[in-house]
Amino acid sequence: MTFSITRFARLAAASALSAALIAGPALADGPTRRGSIKDPVEAPAPRACALSANVALATEYVFRGVSQTSEGPSIQGGFDATCGMFYAGVWASNLDWGVSGTDIEVDWYAGIKPKTGRITWDLGVIYYSYPSSTEAFAGFDNNYVELKVGASAELWKDGTLGVTVFFSPDYQFETGNVWTVETGFSQVLPKIGMFTPTFSALIGYQVGTDNAYRTRITAGGDDNYLYWNAGVTFGFLEKWSLDLRYWDSNLSDQAGVAGFCTGATLQCDERFMATLKFTY
Repeated sequence: MTFSITRFARLAAASALSAALIAGPALADGPTRRGSIKDPVEAPAPRACALSANVALATEYVFRGVSQTSEGPSIQGGFDATCGMFYAGVWASNLDWGVSGTDIEVDWYAGIKPKTGRITWDLGVIYYSYPSSTEAFAGFDNNYVELKVGASAELWKDGTLGVTVFFSPDYQFETGNVWTVETGFSQVLPKIGMFTPTFSALIGYQVGTDNAYRTRITAGGDDNYLYWNAGVTFGFLEKWSLDLRYWDSNLSDQAGVAGFCTGATLQCDERFMATLKFTY
């Protein structure tokens, strides 16, 4: 399937509709209601800057529907800094691509999160790096950059919808221009004992404009694919969380290589994973 203006128009229309869904409730609800000024209590001044760190143990590392650890366990961790609307951070995970030396991923990111009304924007850049191996396929660089624009808003109490568009001028393995659109929804559920559960789901669509995308990303398949996940995150003891999630994609249905998605590495068929995370 070749990339066409018609398909991109449909993609743009879908993003516009999602943005409209976000903006509609924000405008309809009007200004935030204020509480009584009787016996006011002064709130502590917010910290201008903050640092945080996280470490996680996962049964698997899945990125956009594709296993990055050959269905093996993953140890992950990162650091984040925020100053007002500005943020920056670094995150790392082990890998298993079945290629000698490719055993770690380090992502560097920065951006701003301004607010307009009840809409929170996310304008940022991400650099995906693989320091232990610069070439997974002979002559093709693993490392790549993505730009992103996202918007999210609370549609109703504790229910949030978000849309994010990513663009890479030269995607992984030097596969040219690649667009990725993700739409996600989360809903905080009633507390169960010590646990605060949050349901969340996401659907993503990725399309490449270069023929290399077909052969190096979808392995002889189409020039685009869909992926999705759904699960529940249980927060507990303030700094801990346990995420139980189902992942799937349509890559296994359209790939042109026997065993693609179900072989020894980079599996992309349906899977269930769990992640235990500590943030401090």
